[in-house]
Amino acid sequence: MMPMCIVACSAAPAGFVYEGVAPLWLGDGIAQVTVRMKGIEDETPLRAYAECGLAQYALEKGFGFARQIRTNVIKEGGLWTADAVYSVTASLPQGLDTIDVEVTVQACEDSGIPVV
Repeated sequence: MMPMCIVACSAAPAGFVYEGVAPLWLGDGIAQVTVRMKGIEDETPLRAYAECGLAQYALEKGFGFARQIRTNVIKEGGLWTADAVYSVTASLPQGLDTIDVEVTVQACEDSGIPVV
């Protein structure tokens, strides 16, 4: 996510309810993260939550960087769900939209977005 300011520009607003992160290793440098939230009005905080969960998971697995492959978002009533898939690597991948997982985890913690 860094250098973009989607995840951690400011503290998470009161009223956001983080319903959990479910990471899954798919193999070959690919990880999937499913997250659920309530109390949001659009998918931006949900995507940030997914990225925070992915960053912590990648860090725990020994990876330093990630790139988003795709994110599917579903809203049912007041429950939002994101199913996100990322490539993870030990070294900086090519491209502009890379995620430095260590920096992202710290930014998420500073913003009050759960990483586990």
